[in-house]
Amino acid sequence: MISRRTFLSTLLASCLAFVAWFNFVPAANALGGKQPTINEPAPEFTLPTNTGDGELSLSDYQGKWVVLYFYPKDFTSGCTLEARRFQQDLPQYIDRNVQILGVSADDIDSHAEFCDSEGLKFPLLADTDGTVSKAYGSWMNFFSLRHTYIIDSKGILREKFLGVKPAIHSTEVLSRLDELQARDS
Repeated sequence: MISRRTFLSTLLASCLAFVAWFNFVPAANALGGKQPTINEPAPEFTLPTNTGDGELSLSDYQGKWVVLYFYPKDFTSGCTLEARRFQQDLPQYIDRNVQILGVSADDIDSHAEFCDSEGLKFPLLADTDGTVSKAYGSWMNFFSLRHTYIIDSKGILREKFLGVKPAIHSTEVLSRLDELQARDS
């Protein structure tokens, strides 16, 4: 049996080794990549969707505000909760002339099953190679990070949320939309 002191020393050494290793990981991977700039045009994209429309592009929504949210995986607890909250609040988004678009690395078949299972009435986009997630600084190895971006009706990035809490996130986004849209009135 090892002593408590030996155990703590070994644990500390392991933690320091991990931190040292982590510092060698490029920042783009460690943090999801370079974030797009607020008040600049949002990165354009075209991705396949589960809605039967084939592909959707950001430019398809000129004249509408867009809530573009990235999430790690269909059917996981946090992602399901976040999607349910957006769906629950969908009438409020529609009243504000806002389109919700969800993005993950899952394919369109997974998205279709997820939407059917959860009754989601907004498109989910399949970013299977992470191209769009990378453009938005929301990619970690092989999945999208939980980030959200608000894009105005002219395609300008107006807000980003990087510390997303799925249970309250939709409420936060609606509140921020009200502030941003009031300024534009």
